[in-house]
Amino acid sequence: MTASTAMHRTSGFLAVALTIAVGLLWVIGWYWTTALEMAGIWWRSDTYAHGLVVLPIFAWLVWRARERIQALRPEPIAWLALPAALGGFLWLLGGLVSVAAAQHFALVVMMCSILAGALGWKLSRILLFPILFLFFGVPIGDFMLPTLMHYTAEFTVWALRLSGVPVYQEGLHFVVPNGRWSVVEACSGVRYLIASLMVGSLYAYLNYSSLRRRLVFMLVAIVLPIFANWLRAYMIVMLGYLSDNTIAVGVDHILYGWVFFGVIIFLLFWIGSRWHENSPGPAPDAGAPVRAGVGKVRALVVLALAVVPYPYVLHALDAPPDDFPVTLTLPAPEVGWEARDEAATAYRPSYVGARAEAFAHYAQAADSMPVDLLVAWYYGQRDGSEMLSWGNGPVPQRPRDIDVLRREVRLASNGTAVVQSFMTIPAGRMLVWHVYRLDGRTLHQDGEVKIRLAIKRLFGRDDESAAIVLMTPVIDDVDRASQRLDAFLIAHQAEIERSIDQLQQSIPE
Repeated sequence: MTASTAMHRTSGFLAVALTIAVGLLWVIGWYWTTALEMAGIWWRSDTYAHGLVVLPIFAWLVWRARERIQALRPEPIAWLALPAALGGFLWLLGGLVSVAAAQHFALVVMMCSILAGALGWKLSRILLFPILFLFFGVPIGDFMLPTLMHYTAEFTVWALRLSGVPVYQEGLHFVVPNGRWSVVEACSGVRYLIASLMVGSLYAYLNYSSLRRRLVFMLVAIVLPIFANWLRAYMIVMLGYLSDNTIAVGVDHILYGWVFFGVIIFLLFWIGSRWHENSPGPAPDAGAPVRAGVGKVRALVVLALAVVPYPYVLHALDAPPDDFPVTLTLPAPEVGWEARDEAATAYRPSYVGARAEAFAHYAQAADSMPVDLLVAWYYGQRDGSEMLSWGNGPVPQRPRDIDVLRREVRLASNGTAVVQSFMTIPAGRMLVWHVYRLDGRTLHQDGEVKIRLAIKRLFGRDDESAAIVLMTPVIDDVDRASQRLDAFLIAHQAEIERSIDQLQQSIPE
């Protein structure tokens, strides 16, 4: 290799590295607040701490591929500004309804689109995995918690019974002869799953060259930690049962779990090493460097401008509306029902930031068990004053003294779909129904409500909406409590909805 060739190749890698650095800094600079939020989650959360090493690993992967890319030059592609712009639009929608996960994902979409567009097809194909690896920096995965916790509890109870241990189960809680156990978020296995997927994908990329082997290994890296977590939960309960709760409790509960998971991952990599493949060689020499033409400069400008406008649009649409007086009046009891004046209630949902809120107690004349009604009305929803946000809801997020045993969608006798939550509180057991009122419709899906509110905000329309929550204690069985709520809803739903819809008249023109 001549000195001029070596210099040419060195300058080629520097051009690629400079393009990547400028592209990342450009996007992060425009969306600094979102990037800072993501970094804060990496720093605070044990589940997403792996995000701290995503950028260093990305840089190392690019450096590792230097021999394959040093002969190539960036060839910007203007039309890749389209996915970057779509990412910006997703970021805008996420900002309008304060869905941080959507904004975090959108930021990485913009980063990857800008990088691929600035580098061009040849370089992007070689650096495809490092670019896609950036998605592991998105702190997302909490949506899997309820499902993973449910199946962990079900497997643990099944395995215990198979082992001859008598178990009484109620949702995520179960009792063995010498102790009580609960499947909490730390037992869900989501940390193991995310860590295994990231490390497994990296291992597959570094050790295999065929796409089939990489995908198979990544599939195993997804399935294995789920089963390993089930076995971990079962082994911890069994150790506690056999030792009369002298081991596998407290801090060593978590320690044994990570040790067991580490052994499983080590075995996975050891087995995977038996099918090791050689990495592809360097890319062919692209010849002498080519000066950037007018077309390339235009493509870079288009790419750069694709992510610029959305912070300004969000700022314009996010101006808070003026305050105004509003009073929410709940309906009087219908025939067969009476109002109850309770000094204190056993449980009250949290709806912070509501423009108006009303809470009342009812009971059937022939039944002493109360039905509590809460309605929270929202308008001009912004960060900190949104109906659907972290901490708001009929059931508190991550409560310390409240456990949701079961949550499901069911139909009331009048055909209204409601979300039913059966939970335990310090005072006993409680059954909760909740729905939402939006645009004269009664809805139950959070995602649909979020999308509708985002569209209304995007087009500058009023975003009034309300949460309707019914609650009653469970004394005998869940079916009796459910029938009580059903009877109340049939008798009062029309008046409740009329009271909510009338509040639109209070909104100033």
